[in-house]
Amino acid sequence: MPQFVDDSPAGQCVFCRLAAGDVPAAMVHEDALTIAFMDIGQVNPGHVLVATRRHAATVLDITDEEAAAVMHTARRVAHAVQAAFHPPGLTLLQANGREGDQTVFHFHMHVVPRHAHDGIALSWPRKNPPTDVLRGHAARLRDALAA
Repeated sequence: MPQFVDDSPAGQCVFCRLAAGDVPAAMVHEDALTIAFMDIGQVNPGHVLVATRRHAATVLDITDEEAAAVMHTARRVAHAVQAAFHPPGLTLLQANGREGDQTVFHFHMHVVPRHAHDGIALSWPRKNPPTDVLRGHAARLRDALAA
């Protein structure tokens, strides 16, 4: 993940300032709920960030409407990236909290064109818990969803 971390308070973070027009950006798209702009830390040409216009730190802080809007914009941007840059793959990445590798604490999603050997590694150690453990986790989640 990038080394840059923005610890600015809500309303003063780099994405809030960008949405307000106070920070220059290479804008790709703007609508009532989202903004999409080129990532200054380009991994590959066409790397775009899609963010909520309103400040919200993580996925837990956005509304259902904002979540749908971000995904809608990310999908449109992905199609545009494919048409403009023709990458053989695309990765959509959304991180939450320091331990989740979030570096700007304003909800956003990366749309990253992918190429073989581009230096991005998205892997983790598989733990393969037994089925009864997975069923227990599923039950806890069903209970939380019902609450």
